[in-house]
Amino acid sequence: MLALEILLILLIAGGNAFYLACAFFTYRFFGEKRRQGAGVESEIPSTHSPPHPSTHSPMPSPPVSILVPVCGLDAGAWENWSSLCTQNYPDYDVLFGVVDLEDPAVPVIQQLKATYPNKVRLFTGLEPRGINHKDSSLSYLLEETDHEILIFVDSDIRVHADYIHTVTTPLADAKVGMVTCAYVGYNPQSLGAAIASFGRCFDFIPSLLIARAIDGGLKCAVGTTIATRRDALNAYGGLHLNRIGSDYNIGKRAAQAGYIVELSPYVLESDTGTERVGEVYRRELRWARTIRFNRGVQYYSMIFCYGIVFCLPLLLVSGFASWAIALSLATLAIRYLQVLISISSMNAPRLVPWLWALPLRDVLSFVIWLVGAYGQKVYWRGRQLRVYEDGLITQWE
Repeated sequence: MLALEILLILLIAGGNAFYLACAFFTYRFFGEKRRQGAGVESEIPSTHSPPHPSTHSPMPSPPVSILVPVCGLDAGAWENWSSLCTQNYPDYDVLFGVVDLEDPAVPVIQQLKATYPNKVRLFTGLEPRGINHKDSSLSYLLEETDHEILIFVDSDIRVHADYIHTVTTPLADAKVGMVTCAYVGYNPQSLGAAIASFGRCFDFIPSLLIARAIDGGLKCAVGTTIATRRDALNAYGGLHLNRIGSDYNIGKRAAQAGYIVELSPYVLESDTGTERVGEVYRRELRWARTIRFNRGVQYYSMIFCYGIVFCLPLLLVSGFASWAIALSLATLAIRYLQVLISISSMNAPRLVPWLWALPLRDVLSFVIWLVGAYGQKVYWRGRQLRVYEDGLITQWE
């Protein structure tokens, strides 16, 4: 029993170190951007606020293409896509690509095209060129534009009116080959949506910042936004059509090619709607197995990220000893402090009423990590796929 107590204490201590590192790097990253003079409203805006006039100083504005692969109709799709079409930017277009002619998103995009005829272009019936239908659709859209500046976006994000300026300005530096943005559901309407937002705001983004510091720069990308130049995209190998976690991989390849991968302080709004806990579990299990195949043995070091989860077994093993109760309360306090720093840094106050569910989020995260530690099957947009090697995928047989 003593050996088990020592093991649990070490795991809890590792969890506390992780929480404190998350708090430190989150506070430093967003605080630095504020001190650099960007200002909260212009650089880290509240994405659910009305668009504001552009405050950018005059600068060259090369033509930009926003490429949006679409599969299905997400909650808030009209508002999400309209935000891409109302940008404070002089010369850009928005290209939508859909595999299935009968996709329910097609009529909505057609209506969007009628509303913004000078901005929207729609391409349907894009026969998949590989197992990754998202990147396959992007490959078609790439062929339909000759613009040098490209932005790949997920279909479920909503942006402010200065989005294009925000994510493309760093690309003026030739050393920067990619700009990416993380995302949070700012206003969850269900327990599942809140739990999904917690994972992004409290764990995923802080973990990105820790990895960025340890690796001396970001070595991955987030699929919600990948802004790049065409020459850089060609230099680090373009799109891969038979890989899961292709956003992660493309950022890794950009860094390996010598480019800076810039993480924007602009945290996008992703409408998590009223999704259920089961939906969150299936999606994040896919992510977990993707990370395992991309990071290898480093995946298993994540056992030290779940300090809260190990408090209950410690209390049981120790017979609720006073020292174990004190350690558990201290761990809970450190975790909630870290969470509040994330909420403040990312301007997400509407997550506060849901904080009672934080222990449930941590238990779910641990279960996902544990199940993700083995197996090759993932579910993606209704398809069963097998992951192998460093993230390559085939149809599950």
